[in-house]
Amino acid sequence: MRVVLDGLVMGESTRWHDGRLWFCDWGAGEIVVLNADQPEVVARIDDFPFCIDWLPDGRLLVITGRGLLLRREPDGSLVTHADLTALGGTHPWNDIAVDSRGHAYVNNIGFDFPGGEPAPGLIAVVDPDGTARPVADGVQFPNGMAVTADDRTLIVAESYAGRLTAFTIAADGSLSDRRTWAALGTGVPDGICIDAEGAVWYADVPNKCCVRVREGGEILRTVELDRGGFACAVGDDTLYAVTAVYPSTDGPAGQLVAVTL
Repeated sequence: MRVVLDGLVMGESTRWHDGRLWFCDWGAGEIVVLNADQPEVVARIDDFPFCIDWLPDGRLLVITGRGLLLRREPDGSLVTHADLTALGGTHPWNDIAVDSRGHAYVNNIGFDFPGGEPAPGLIAVVDPDGTARPVADGVQFPNGMAVTADDRTLIVAESYAGRLTAFTIAADGSLSDRRTWAALGTGVPDGICIDAEGAVWYADVPNKCCVRVREGGEILRTVELDRGGFACAVGDDTLYAVTAVYPSTDGPAGQLVAVTL
């Protein structure tokens, strides 16, 4: 394992896109892309948390904790793609995953975090025209999400249930056939990604690791970390993970690390 970047405040939402690694630094309010291990800040967001994915036409989407889904235009400006505040109330929005039809799935954890009394969260879909509607509820701290390459399945990390949950995606973006994709035992999945073989990597904060698992729950590989794993992505035969000492009172304790697979 090598440390690519040190001194992140709170890294999240790692994504491999167009041959480069992207991630968010929540604490710094930055969306960052890596060019030959050199970070470039492409946008700044005055909110916490926020996660990213892309529309089929290449425009970046950003979900903010307050429930605004922002779209980055070719000139770099950020405009509102959808306002989700009516669906989630004051509870924070978390992760985002977009399918090839332009349906953006976003999740809301369902309670005030940190410090609130845990309660089930929800998943909403935002259609290409910006119309938003809930498509699943009763999710136990919905966290990382990913859409399979065939656009048929949405996989969601339920951090408080220790499992990856799958839904079948309909052509109109609706979800059905909820099922356990992998029971993780003591695993606490945060950010996830799907690799080229259809296995899922998940980052785990309390267990300080990233884990590769196949459908059904078989553990294929575990990468130990020296601090909590918040999100991971695979690109060019490399596993990238954003990690942090959490909680920390000693200032920025986050890193971007890489492991050759």
